[in-house]
Amino acid sequence: MSLLLLMLALLLDWLLGEPKRWHPLVGFGNLVMACERRWHRSDLAPSWQIPRGGLAWLLLIVPFTLIASVLSQLPILGVIFTVLGLYLSIGHKSLYQHVMPIIAALNNNNEAQARELTGRIVSRDTETLNIANASIESVLENGNDAVFAALFWFLIAGLPGVITLRLINTLDAMWGYKNSRYLYFGRVAARMDDVMNFIPARLTALSYALLGKTRLALNCWSSQAGLHDSPNAGPVMASGAGALAVTIGGPACYHGEWHQRPSFGAGREAENGDIRRALHLVSYSILLWLVILSLGFGVFYA
Repeated sequence: MSLLLLMLALLLDWLLGEPKRWHPLVGFGNLVMACERRWHRSDLAPSWQIPRGGLAWLLLIVPFTLIASVLSQLPILGVIFTVLGLYLSIGHKSLYQHVMPIIAALNNNNEAQARELTGRIVSRDTETLNIANASIESVLENGNDAVFAALFWFLIAGLPGVITLRLINTLDAMWGYKNSRYLYFGRVAARMDDVMNFIPARLTALSYALLGKTRLALNCWSSQAGLHDSPNAGPVMASGAGALAVTIGGPACYHGEWHQRPSFGAGREAENGDIRRALHLVSYSILLWLVILSLGFGVFYA
Protein backbone atom coordinates (compact mmCIF):
# COMPACT_ATOMS: atom_id res chain seq x y z
CA MET A 1 0.00 0.00 0.00
CA SER A 2 2.80 2.44 0.91
CA LEU A 3 4.43 2.00 -2.49
CA LEU A 4 1.14 2.57 -4.31
CA LEU A 5 0.42 5.73 -2.32
CA LEU A 6 3.95 6.95 -2.98
CA MET A 7 3.55 6.41 -6.73
CA LEU A 8 0.17 8.19 -6.73
CA ALA A 9 1.70 11.17 -4.93
CA LEU A 10 4.60 11.33 -7.40
CA LEU A 11 2.13 11.19 -10.28
CA LEU A 12 0.04 13.99 -8.77
CA ASP A 13 3.15 16.07 -8.27
CA TRP A 14 4.22 15.62 -11.88
CA LEU A 15 0.75 16.35 -13.28
CA LEU A 16 -0.17 19.27 -11.03
CA GLY A 17 3.14 20.67 -9.82
CA GLU A 18 3.36 22.94 -6.81
CA PRO A 19 0.09 24.72 -5.92
CA LYS A 20 0.32 28.37 -6.92
CA ARG A 21 -2.05 29.45 -4.15
CA TRP A 22 -3.06 28.26 -0.69
CA HIS A 23 -0.02 26.05 -0.10
CA PRO A 24 -0.15 24.86 3.55
CA LEU A 25 3.53 25.71 4.09
CA VAL A 26 2.78 29.37 3.37
CA GLY A 27 0.32 29.41 6.25
CA PHE A 28 2.80 27.56 8.41
CA GLY A 29 5.42 30.18 7.57
CA ASN A 30 3.08 32.90 8.82
CA LEU A 31 2.58 30.94 12.03
CA VAL A 32 6.36 30.61 12.42
CA MET A 33 6.78 34.39 12.17
CA ALA A 34 4.06 34.94 14.78
CA CYS A 35 5.71 32.41 17.08
CA GLU A 36 9.08 34.09 16.59
CA ARG A 37 7.65 37.46 17.60
CA ARG A 38 6.40 35.87 20.80
CA TRP A 39 9.42 33.78 21.77
CA HIS A 40 12.53 35.39 20.28
CA ARG A 41 14.40 37.71 22.63
CA SER A 42 17.78 38.74 21.20
CA ASP A 43 18.62 40.60 24.40
CA LEU A 44 18.74 37.35 26.38
CA ALA A 45 21.88 35.33 27.00
CA PRO A 46 22.55 32.35 24.66
CA SER A 47 21.78 29.98 27.54
CA TRP A 48 18.20 31.30 27.44
CA GLN A 49 17.83 31.82 23.70
CA ILE A 50 18.58 28.20 22.84
CA PRO A 51 15.89 26.64 25.08
CA ARG A 52 13.35 29.28 24.05
CA GLY A 53 14.05 28.46 20.41
CA GLY A 54 13.78 24.77 21.20
CA LEU A 55 10.45 25.21 22.96
CA ALA A 56 9.11 27.31 20.09
CA TRP A 57 10.27 24.56 17.71
CA LEU A 58 8.37 21.92 19.70
CA LEU A 59 5.20 24.02 19.84
CA LEU A 60 5.26 24.36 16.06
CA ILE A 61 6.12 20.74 15.22
CA VAL A 62 4.36 18.47 17.69
CA PRO A 63 0.70 19.53 17.16
CA PHE A 64 0.87 19.11 13.39
CA THR A 65 2.63 15.77 13.70
CA LEU A 66 -0.16 14.55 15.97
CA ILE A 67 -2.83 15.89 13.60
CA ALA A 68 -1.16 14.11 10.67
CA SER A 69 -1.07 10.89 12.68
CA VAL A 70 -4.80 11.10 13.46
CA LEU A 71 -5.78 12.00 9.89
CA SER A 72 -3.73 9.15 8.41
CA GLN A 73 -5.60 6.62 10.57
CA LEU A 74 -9.08 7.61 9.41
CA PRO A 75 -10.94 4.96 7.38
CA ILE A 76 -10.81 5.75 3.64
CA LEU A 77 -10.19 9.45 4.25
CA GLY A 78 -6.84 8.50 5.76
CA VAL A 79 -5.66 7.31 2.35
CA ILE A 80 -6.75 10.55 0.70
CA PHE A 81 -5.07 12.71 3.35
CA THR A 82 -1.92 10.63 3.06
CA VAL A 83 -1.64 10.96 -0.72
CA LEU A 84 -2.41 14.69 -0.62
CA GLY A 85 0.05 15.28 2.21
CA LEU A 86 2.84 13.45 0.39
CA TYR A 87 2.00 15.22 -2.88
CA LEU A 88 2.28 18.61 -1.16
CA SER A 89 5.60 17.56 0.37
CA ILE A 90 7.29 16.50 -2.89
CA GLY A 91 8.94 19.04 -5.16
CA HIS A 92 10.06 17.05 -8.21
CA LYS A 93 7.95 18.95 -10.74
CA SER A 94 8.76 22.18 -8.90
CA LEU A 95 12.44 21.69 -9.82
CA TYR A 96 11.49 21.67 -13.50
CA GLN A 97 9.09 24.58 -13.10
CA HIS A 98 11.86 26.73 -11.64
CA VAL A 99 14.81 25.56 -13.72
CA MET A 100 13.41 24.95 -17.21
CA PRO A 101 12.67 28.70 -17.70
CA ILE A 102 16.36 29.34 -16.94
CA ILE A 103 17.35 26.85 -19.63
CA ALA A 104 14.88 28.45 -22.06
CA ALA A 105 16.29 31.92 -21.39
CA LEU A 106 19.84 30.67 -21.98
CA ASN A 107 18.77 28.98 -25.23
CA ASN A 108 17.35 32.35 -26.32
CA ASN A 109 20.64 34.05 -25.42
CA ASN A 110 18.83 36.11 -22.79
CA GLU A 111 21.41 36.02 -20.03
CA ALA A 112 19.80 38.86 -18.08
CA GLN A 113 16.54 36.95 -17.76
CA ALA A 114 18.43 33.74 -16.91
CA ARG A 115 20.23 35.57 -14.09
CA GLU A 116 16.99 36.97 -12.75
CA LEU A 117 15.34 33.55 -12.80
CA THR A 118 18.36 31.90 -11.17
CA GLY A 119 18.24 34.53 -8.43
CA ARG A 120 14.80 33.22 -7.49
CA ILE A 121 16.18 29.79 -6.53
CA VAL A 122 19.48 30.82 -4.89
CA SER A 123 20.38 33.49 -2.36
CA ARG A 124 23.55 34.81 -4.02
CA ASP A 125 23.82 38.11 -5.91
CA THR A 126 22.46 37.76 -9.45
CA GLU A 127 24.92 40.20 -11.05
CA THR A 128 27.93 38.04 -10.28
CA LEU A 129 26.59 34.50 -10.06
CA ASN A 130 27.63 31.67 -12.34
CA ILE A 131 24.29 30.57 -13.79
CA ALA A 132 25.30 26.97 -14.50
CA ASN A 133 26.95 26.48 -11.10
CA ALA A 134 24.12 28.03 -9.11
CA SER A 135 21.39 26.16 -10.99
CA ILE A 136 23.10 22.77 -10.77
CA GLU A 137 23.87 23.20 -7.08
CA SER A 138 20.22 24.09 -6.43
CA VAL A 139 18.93 21.10 -8.41
CA LEU A 140 21.24 18.61 -6.72
CA GLU A 141 20.61 19.86 -3.20
CA ASN A 142 16.86 20.28 -3.64
CA GLY A 143 16.70 16.81 -5.14
CA ASN A 144 17.45 15.61 -1.64
CA ASP A 145 15.54 18.22 0.35
CA ALA A 146 12.38 18.31 -1.78
CA VAL A 147 12.20 14.75 -3.09
CA PHE A 148 14.26 11.96 -1.59
CA ALA A 149 14.08 13.03 2.06
CA ALA A 150 10.29 13.20 1.72
CA LEU A 151 10.12 9.75 0.15
CA PHE A 152 12.44 8.32 2.81
CA TRP A 153 10.48 9.65 5.78
CA PHE A 154 7.17 8.63 4.22
CA LEU A 155 8.44 5.06 3.94
CA ILE A 156 9.75 5.16 7.52
CA ALA A 157 6.90 6.91 9.31
CA GLY A 158 4.06 7.49 6.87
CA LEU A 159 2.20 10.81 6.73
CA PRO A 160 3.39 11.99 10.18
CA GLY A 161 6.99 11.42 9.12
CA VAL A 162 6.82 13.38 5.88
CA ILE A 163 4.80 16.24 7.40
CA THR A 164 7.29 16.52 10.25
CA LEU A 165 10.16 16.61 7.76
CA ARG A 166 8.64 19.43 5.72
CA LEU A 167 7.88 21.50 8.81
CA ILE A 168 11.43 20.97 10.08
CA ASN A 169 12.79 22.00 6.66
CA THR A 170 10.71 25.16 6.78
CA LEU A 171 11.85 26.06 10.28
CA ASP A 172 15.47 25.52 9.27
CA ALA A 173 14.97 27.74 6.21
CA MET A 174 13.56 30.50 8.43
CA TRP A 175 15.61 30.12 11.63
CA GLY A 176 18.67 28.06 10.71
CA TYR A 177 21.02 30.96 9.92
CA LYS A 178 24.38 31.46 11.62
CA ASN A 179 23.92 35.20 12.10
CA SER A 180 23.47 37.36 15.17
CA ARG A 181 19.69 36.98 15.17
CA TYR A 182 19.36 33.21 14.80
CA LEU A 183 22.69 31.72 15.91
CA TYR A 184 21.23 30.65 19.26
CA PHE A 185 17.47 30.93 18.86
CA GLY A 186 17.61 28.84 15.66
CA ARG A 187 20.14 26.30 16.97
CA VAL A 188 17.58 23.54 17.59
CA ALA A 189 15.88 24.14 14.21
CA ALA A 190 19.21 23.84 12.37
CA ARG A 191 20.36 20.75 14.24
CA MET A 192 17.08 18.89 13.83
CA ASP A 193 17.12 19.55 10.10
CA ASP A 194 20.62 18.04 9.99
CA VAL A 195 19.37 14.99 11.87
CA MET A 196 16.31 14.44 9.66
CA ASN A 197 18.33 14.72 6.46
CA PHE A 198 21.39 12.72 7.53
CA ILE A 199 20.37 9.34 6.09
CA PRO A 200 18.33 10.66 3.11
CA ALA A 201 21.25 12.85 1.99
CA ARG A 202 23.56 9.85 1.85
CA LEU A 203 21.00 7.75 0.01
CA THR A 204 20.60 10.62 -2.45
CA ALA A 205 24.37 10.86 -2.91
CA LEU A 206 24.54 7.11 -3.51
CA SER A 207 21.69 7.31 -6.05
CA TYR A 208 23.47 10.08 -7.96
CA ALA A 209 26.69 8.07 -7.95
CA LEU A 210 25.05 4.90 -9.26
CA LEU A 211 23.46 6.74 -12.19
CA GLY A 212 26.49 8.74 -13.31
CA LYS A 213 30.26 8.39 -13.25
CA THR A 214 30.11 6.06 -10.28
CA ARG A 215 33.76 5.78 -9.31
CA LEU A 216 34.39 9.48 -9.79
CA ALA A 217 31.28 10.37 -7.79
CA LEU A 218 32.28 8.12 -4.90
CA ASN A 219 35.81 9.53 -4.89
CA CYS A 220 34.47 13.09 -4.83
CA TRP A 221 32.06 12.18 -2.06
CA SER A 222 34.78 10.71 0.15
CA SER A 223 37.31 13.49 -0.43
CA GLN A 224 35.14 16.62 -0.74
CA ALA A 225 31.97 16.18 1.31
CA GLY A 226 33.61 17.40 4.50
CA LEU A 227 34.55 20.69 2.88
CA HIS A 228 30.95 21.90 2.94
CA ASP A 229 29.54 23.70 5.98
CA SER A 230 26.52 21.42 5.91
CA PRO A 231 27.01 17.74 6.86
CA ASN A 232 24.28 16.78 4.41
CA ALA A 233 24.74 19.15 1.47
CA GLY A 234 28.39 18.12 1.19
CA PRO A 235 27.80 14.47 0.18
CA VAL A 236 24.94 15.41 -2.15
CA MET A 237 26.86 18.17 -3.96
CA ALA A 238 30.15 16.27 -4.21
CA SER A 239 28.58 13.04 -5.41
CA GLY A 240 26.19 14.78 -7.80
CA ALA A 241 28.92 16.86 -9.41
CA GLY A 242 31.16 13.81 -9.66
CA ALA A 243 28.35 11.81 -11.24
CA LEU A 244 28.00 14.54 -13.88
CA ALA A 245 31.82 14.75 -14.23
CA VAL A 246 31.79 18.52 -13.80
CA THR A 247 33.15 21.01 -11.28
CA ILE A 248 30.76 23.28 -9.38
CA GLY A 249 31.03 25.53 -6.32
CA GLY A 250 33.81 28.04 -5.84
CA PRO A 251 33.62 31.72 -4.80
CA ALA A 252 30.17 33.31 -4.66
CA CYS A 253 28.90 36.75 -3.70
CA TYR A 254 26.16 37.13 -1.10
CA HIS A 255 24.71 40.58 -0.38
CA GLY A 256 27.77 42.28 -1.86
CA GLU A 257 30.26 40.15 0.08
CA TRP A 258 32.39 37.44 -1.56
CA HIS A 259 32.66 34.06 0.15
CA GLN A 260 35.38 31.55 -0.69
CA ARG A 261 33.37 28.36 -1.08
CA PRO A 262 34.96 24.98 -1.89
CA SER A 263 34.68 23.36 -5.31
CA PHE A 264 32.94 20.02 -5.75
CA GLY A 265 33.18 17.37 -8.43
CA ALA A 266 35.94 16.89 -10.96
CA GLY A 267 36.60 17.59 -14.62
CA ARG A 268 35.60 20.61 -16.65
CA GLU A 269 33.73 23.60 -15.29
CA ALA A 270 29.97 23.15 -15.40
CA GLU A 271 28.31 24.60 -18.48
CA ASN A 272 24.76 25.69 -19.24
CA GLY A 273 23.97 22.41 -20.95
CA ASP A 274 24.73 20.55 -17.73
CA ILE A 275 21.72 22.10 -15.97
CA ARG A 276 19.36 19.78 -17.84
CA ARG A 277 21.65 16.84 -17.08
CA ALA A 278 21.33 17.62 -13.37
CA LEU A 279 17.54 17.62 -13.65
CA HIS A 280 17.64 14.27 -15.43
CA LEU A 281 19.94 12.87 -12.73
CA VAL A 282 17.28 13.63 -10.11
CA SER A 283 14.51 12.13 -12.26
CA TYR A 284 16.47 8.97 -13.02
CA SER A 285 17.24 8.63 -9.31
CA ILE A 286 13.51 8.68 -8.57
CA LEU A 287 13.02 5.88 -11.08
CA LEU A 288 15.87 3.96 -9.43
CA TRP A 289 14.15 4.29 -6.04
CA LEU A 290 10.86 3.08 -7.51
CA VAL A 291 12.51 0.05 -9.11
CA ILE A 292 14.34 -0.89 -5.91
CA LEU A 293 11.23 -0.37 -3.79
CA SER A 294 9.11 -2.41 -6.19
CA LEU A 295 11.60 -5.27 -6.09
CA GLY A 296 11.83 -4.99 -2.31
CA PHE A 297 8.07 -5.03 -1.79
CA GLY A 298 7.78 -7.88 -4.29
CA VAL A 299 10.29 -10.02 -2.39
CA PHE A 300 8.74 -9.14 0.99
CA TYR A 301 5.21 -10.03 -0.03
CA ALA A 302 6.13 -13.02 -2.22
